[in-house]
Order: sequence, then structure tokens, then C-alpha cells
Amino acid sequence: MMSMTNRTLKHLVGLLAIFLFVACADKSEKKETEEAEIKEPNIVVIYLDDLGYGDVGAYGATELKTPNMDKLVNGGVKFTSGYASSATCTPSRYALLTGEYPWRVNAQILPGTAPLIIDTEQPTVPKMLKSQGYQTGIVGKWHLGLGNGNVDWNQEITPGPNQLGFDYSYILAATQDRVPTVYIDNGKVDNLDPNDPIEVSYKTSFEGEPTGKDNPELTTMKWHHGHNQSIVNGVPRIGFMKGGEAAKWSDVDMADHFLQKAKAYVASHKDDPFFLYYALQQPHVPRTPHPRFVGASGMGPRGDVIVEADWMIGEFLKELEKQGILENTLIVFTSDNGPVLNDGYYDDAVEKLGDHNPRGGLRGGKYSLFEAGTRVPFSVYWKGKIAPKTSDALVCQIDLYASLAALTGAESKLPDSKNLLDVFMGKSDEGREHLIIEAGGRTALRKGDWAFIPPYPGSAINTQVNIELGNDESYQLYNLKNDLGQQQNIAEENPEKLEELKTEYENIRGISNATVPELELH
Repeated sequence: MMSMTNRTLKHLVGLLAIFLFVACADKSEKKETEEAEIKEPNIVVIYLDDLGYGDVGAYGATELKTPNMDKLVNGGVKFTSGYASSATCTPSRYALLTGEYPWRVNAQILPGTAPLIIDTEQPTVPKMLKSQGYQTGIVGKWHLGLGNGNVDWNQEITPGPNQLGFDYSYILAATQDRVPTVYIDNGKVDNLDPNDPIEVSYKTSFEGEPTGKDNPELTTMKWHHGHNQSIVNGVPRIGFMKGGEAAKWSDVDMADHFLQKAKAYVASHKDDPFFLYYALQQPHVPRTPHPRFVGASGMGPRGDVIVEADWMIGEFLKELEKQGILENTLIVFTSDNGPVLNDGYYDDAVEKLGDHNPRGGLRGGKYSLFEAGTRVPFSVYWKGKIAPKTSDALVCQIDLYASLAALTGAESKLPDSKNLLDVFMGKSDEGREHLIIEAGGRTALRKGDWAFIPPYPGSAINTQVNIELGNDESYQLYNLKNDLGQQQNIAEENPEKLEELKTEYENIRGISNATVPELELH
């Protein structure tokens, strides 16, 4: 009996050992599988243009309905202190794609004929992700320059996105209020008729070509400041253009057009990890909603194109679901800078604003060193991987480079971009210690609860867009915890804090440039 018990016991021990071995192996294999999944999610950056902190329902908007943006914000990590690097578009896009402060290269708003401002030897997010086996694509607004400064729009345009790590590129060169008003498909103007070549100039008009300034009767949209040169689709633009009639875009169809390209990219790359930079044009001017969105907001074209953009995002998310990859896709949702109402056209943005506050209680807006210039909607969503939460951590789009490198196992040695992967994944609230923000060549410091702005000459308000720029002959210091709207400059009452932040600012930035030119709007 005893021997039988021993044999049984040995047998049971053996079975237990096998069970434990198999369980450990399964656990190890499961862990390896999970790690592989975590290392290779699809990555999408949805980048809005001039969308303000208060333009999204999840950030407090009550007059505008943005259910799809809200889904991304409320379903992931919602950052209350998420920043673009800059209060204008070109510098912010530079920072996002390179992980470098744009003031280091004096990046400013570019004309449509500007040369590429990112060196083809520079590290970029798409290059880094390509090194980790990703397919990379961009659909939408570019505005980082193209070529070497003498672009022939009738030939292959290089260097451009394809030379910076994007396998696929379908873009508009600059902004939709600037010529050339054509799409560029992997370096070539889409649908160009070689018998109708394109000519572009930002200096002189072309003989016989009407302009907004001289031929207002041919326009369907009235210009307020700038925007009075070549007329395309009834809209007066910045810059002069001739030819390329078949290639010219339809403004009201632009959002649908980019959505179709983004969905097609997803469908054709669903089986391998991909990075898609989906840069929507809304709500930048000219605001030209498709007819089915006209009147959707009750706020005129600006509100309507925000509603339109929200619908596009919803349709894009449906495509990810349709392809069965939503749960393996990390989505960053944010904007390139803060809001502006009248940005060059009469389009009722001011008159029909009603109770809506695009700034969300912040001060300033696009072009401004005050908070509304750079503090923007910013969320990271990954269904099933990131638990919904609100984070007050200080984060910036410049940190996406280092953080995505950490996510995918790539190296990042860039000094400006910080690895905040745990923060973006909702596992930590320890964000940046400090951040230099920029507006029109002027810079300021954010650290903890504090905003520090050095003295700058120039107008306090740009009257064309009616936005406070942050210029003042004295130092400005604000405690954002107590005064988010920056109404009380407490520099004089806090000399020690002022000196501390001044020293830190100058250690990072150097002595502030007191000869920054006055902001010029075209």
C-alpha cells in the first residue's frame, strides 16, 4: 500500500512538473507575443490645422459637436498640458517630424515655393520607424518646403517627403490659401496636363491672369487682409499661379479626397506595421466645407469645417475597424497650433461665434506666446492597451520622436525630444520638466505651474487677426495653477522665481532675441 502511494506521489509530482513547465512556457510565449504586439502597433498621427484647445467637446466645447474627436480624447490619455512646439504651422510640423526645436533652425511660416527646410540627412520620425520595419505614409498638408528653391512643378519635385523617410506621400505643398493649388503624389503633381504647364511666383503676377485685388467681381470669397492674388475656384490666394487647370484641386472636396487616400493607405498596408501621418487641413482658411456640412454648426464655415473634420476622423476610425486593426493601432490626435478666427477672409467666423470659445479659457491664440498659441488638444488612444485617463503631465509633440523610438525599440539620441512613452501610455504622470515654446521667432519657457515670457518689442495685439501676441517691454510671469487665463503678471512680486526661470530659459535658449521682426501676415 505504501509503495503504491509513493508511486502515485511520484507520478503526481511528475505531472505537476510537466504542468508547471508547460504553463511557464505558455506564459513566456504569451509574454513574448504581447511584447511583440506592443513593439509593432500601427502608428497614426491625426494632425488638425489651427484647432483650438476649446474647439473640442472633450475639452469643454458645448456649442460644437465633435463625437469622434471626443472618442479619441476620452478613450485614451487626455492631456490638459499638451503642446505644439509653436504657435504657427511650419515650426510645429518641423518639431513633430524631427524631434528638434524649430527655433534652432529659425523655422517660420513658409511661402508655397520655399525650399525643403528639413535636411535630408536629418533624423525624422518616418526614417526612424522605417528602420524598425514600418511602412510610412503621409496624407494631407505638408508646409515644410519642397525642392531646393527653384521647383519646376512640371517635373518630379525633389527633395520632399519621400526623401525624408516617407514611402508614400500625397500632399498639398503648403496651405490651401497658397499657390500652387494642386496635389502632389509621390513628388509629381497629380493629374497634370503636360500641355498646360504650371508657373508659380510669389513676386510678380502673370500677365492676363486675374487677381483678387484687381478682379473682386470674380471671387466668391472676400479677402480681409493678404489673400488678394491669384483666384482659384473663386477664392483669392497668396501668390500667383498660371496653368495646371486639370490639376487644380476642388476646395470643397479636399477633406473627402484626403480621407479616401488615408483609407486606401490603411487598406493596402493592414498586414504589416505602418506609420501614417494624416494631416487634415481644417479649420485653416479658406474654410470651404463640402455642401453636405454647410450649416452643420450654426457658426459659419469655421464651425462647419470642424464638424466636417470630425466626421472624417470617424470614417477613418471605421476603416481601421473594418480592416480589423483598430486594436493594434496607436493614434495620436492633436493640432499644430491654437485657434484664429479671422485669418484673412470674411467668413463669419467672428460674427457667428456665439457662446463658443475656441481658446477654452486660455489667453492669446495662433501667433501668440500666451497659452492659447501652443496648448492644444492632445491625446493618445490605443483601444484595449491604453486605459482612459486625464493627465496634467507637461508633454509636447516634439517628444513623439523619442517616445515612438522607445515603443518600437529604435535608438534616439536627440537632445530636445524626451522619451515620455510611459506618460503617453498612461502609466506615468511625470512629464517634461520644462519646455521652450515659440511664436514668430519669439520664445518663452513653461516649467511646472509657471509660464515665463521675456521682454519683446512690437505690438501687443495684432489687429488684423485680433490676437494678443505676448509682446511686452517687461518680463512676464504667470502661475498657471492659479491663473490659467494669464490675467495677472506677477513678475514683480516674485523676483526669486523670475530670476530662477530667467536663468533656466537662458541656459536652454541663450539670451532672448530682442530684434525679432514684427509679425507680418500675408
